[in-house]
Amino acid sequence: MEMTITSDEQVRKSKSAKLILLFAMVSMTMMFAGLTSAFVVSKSRADWLSNFQIPIAFFYSTAVIIGCSVAFYLAKKAIEKGNRSATTSFLLVTLGLGILFVILQFVGFGQIIDSGYYMTGQGSSITTTFLYVIALMHLLHVAGGLISLLIVIYNHFKQKYNPTQTLGIELGAMYWHFLDLLWVLLFLFLYFFK
Repeated sequence: MEMTITSDEQVRKSKSAKLILLFAMVSMTMMFAGLTSAFVVSKSRADWLSNFQIPIAFFYSTAVIIGCSVAFYLAKKAIEKGNRSATTSFLLVTLGLGILFVILQFVGFGQIIDSGYYMTGQGSSITTTFLYVIALMHLLHVAGGLISLLIVIYNHFKQKYNPTQTLGIELGAMYWHFLDLLWVLLFLFLYFFK
């Protein structure tokens, strides 16, 4: 016997899921607000590197994560129009760009190390340690985003989404837009407030 979900139940489920995700995003924002506050306070230390340059790979990764948001937005619009093949393409582009973002972040870490700065030890500084911690914490959240994206792609291939049922894609897109905005704000903060 198959249970049917009424439209009211679907709306309540959708609102609940979005509210839970919103609470999670607020708590992540609070964590990064704490890290950036500690960054600001530590900037007055005598050993702060005021001439430290953000690695060039972080500039590229910023453009890539913006591309992730655009592709996920287009996937959501495509499924709302019932265009499954375009949805598939845009979801796979989002996945590819998400993986490229992670690769570019590690390239950026390599560029920092090549400049002679490390996270810990003799070659480290408080400036680079903060940069590593902020970027790695964001990468952990991106890993969660990639896992959720893989689930969305799996569900899409199982044909669980259609123009009237887009909740999974909506939640995935909300989270990716959040990750995008968060990284852009962190990047601008690190670039301008050094």
